[in-house]
Amino acid sequence: MKAITITLAVSLALPLSHARATPQDDQFQKIAHDYIEGFLAAQPEYATELGNHRFDDQLRDYSPEARNRLLARTRKFREELNKFEAISQLTGANQVDVRILRDNIDNQIFELEELKEPDWNPLVYNQSLANSLYLLVVRDFDTPEKRIPNLRKRMEAIPRVIAQAKANLQHPPRVHTETAIEQTQGAITFVREGLAPLLDQAPQMKKELSSLQEKTARALEDYKKWLQNDLLPRSDGDFRIGVDKFRKKLRFALASELSMEEIMQRAQTDLQQTQTAIYETALPLYKKYFPNAGKTVLDDKRKVTAAVLDKLAEQHSDDNTIVGYAQKIVGEVTDFVKQRDLVTVPAKPLDVIVMPEFKRGVAIAYCDPPGALEKNGKTFYAVAPTPKDWAKERKESFFREYNNYMVRDLTVHEAMPGHYLQLAHANEFHAPTLVRAIFWSGTFVEGWAVYCEQMMAEAGYGGPEVKMQQLKMRLRAICNAILDQSIHAGSMSEQQAMDLMMKEGFQQEGEAVAKWKRARLTSAQLSTYFVGVSEHLDLRDKAKAKAGAAFGLKKYNDQVISFGSPPVKYVRELMGL
Repeated sequence: MKAITITLAVSLALPLSHARATPQDDQFQKIAHDYIEGFLAAQPEYATELGNHRFDDQLRDYSPEARNRLLARTRKFREELNKFEAISQLTGANQVDVRILRDNIDNQIFELEELKEPDWNPLVYNQSLANSLYLLVVRDFDTPEKRIPNLRKRMEAIPRVIAQAKANLQHPPRVHTETAIEQTQGAITFVREGLAPLLDQAPQMKKELSSLQEKTARALEDYKKWLQNDLLPRSDGDFRIGVDKFRKKLRFALASELSMEEIMQRAQTDLQQTQTAIYETALPLYKKYFPNAGKTVLDDKRKVTAAVLDKLAEQHSDDNTIVGYAQKIVGEVTDFVKQRDLVTVPAKPLDVIVMPEFKRGVAIAYCDPPGALEKNGKTFYAVAPTPKDWAKERKESFFREYNNYMVRDLTVHEAMPGHYLQLAHANEFHAPTLVRAIFWSGTFVEGWAVYCEQMMAEAGYGGPEVKMQQLKMRLRAICNAILDQSIHAGSMSEQQAMDLMMKEGFQQEGEAVAKWKRARLTSAQLSTYFVGVSEHLDLRDKAKAKAGAAFGLKKYNDQVISFGSPPVKYVRELMGL
């Protein structure tokens, strides 16, 4: 399906003033600049994604030697920051960014020294094997004549990355290898068919590249066979990273003051409270849809909630219509935000697209914004059809989960006024260093999107039907946090996970199956939704208490997203709360 571009026409005006720089500012800014230079050079695909195009002709070096050099370099910068004792004398954004940089240097040391994903996770190589090419094709940041030579060099480097993957990968978890096989097939298709939008703009260069294009596709086919025939039989690793690594990874992923134990306790409490709230929202709808129900049934909270959700699920799209419906809803929700004047709407283009095949297998939708260093880039709201090998019944279950009302709530989260809007605002933030642009907080970003779901429901968007989906999504965020911790720091089984999602979170079987897979493929990320929204709602409560009758929602929202995407604890500090 062809993507539709929607341009939203209100400009952002979020000025940032900086105090006069001190010698300590200059010292910190040099440390940050030098560290980031090496960080981007070592991860050229991420540099492209951010909008720094100096390394567009390169792919990451996954060899043990390169990783050891990067670890030594990162430790050196950690020592420099340890010696830096003038934080109190820093001014402006540097006061926060020095702490963000320190945490992210510690995180990189942890990833290189302890997590060591290139040795057990085949999915990390997909950034080089497919996404590195995809970024050069879909990001219209320069002429085809300048992008295509870099595309050539990256394709020429793919056999080296494949060789490193074969040398590094030993005993990965089976689910990771199975997903890598699926995504590699998507990469093969993309190399053969997906380069056309760029290559067709330069016919002569396209002709010159055709033999390399086919050679690259064959190399990926050989890699897929190796994954199937060699790696899969020995994919007997544990998908659980274990309590020690999970605790450390969670601390870096969340940058929150909440401990692992506090998160679990809050999630269990919030689960019960949200189940009560969704029942109270469902009750009048149940009386509407089932007017002859007896009082005994009305007192059965689980039955009432499930019956209403099942009724709402009857209205849904399918593989052929889901993307078009999402396109329609983007316009609807944008009009609502503007009419209610909830937050400043950016003048940035947004494309609703079919999710590329090589990116499928983790989530139904994602928001892909232009990099923080990109100029005038598009945001892509990608929606995935169901896997081709799913049975008809599972497809039906999945789209009952993502019914017409749920797609409204999902669009709030991914696009307006969630990720698309917040990240467009974030890209307007400027500071003396690139620290905040590069090391943004997933907890802030995901928390804002879940907060927006609640804010829109509070404003009346979609009526009680969408409110039901918002509360169901809140239950999902809570279940996500419980799953994340119970799987990777515990021993939760598939059946226990399915029971939690379907019985406590009212999820359809298709969604629960997909989430069980995602929970095993990732760790710590699923906790960002619950922790993030908890922190955002706490922040709003503090702002309301401080402002009293003078509190204005739009003014508050604009201020919260004016600082980029730092951890919420720093936003609270910057707002004097």
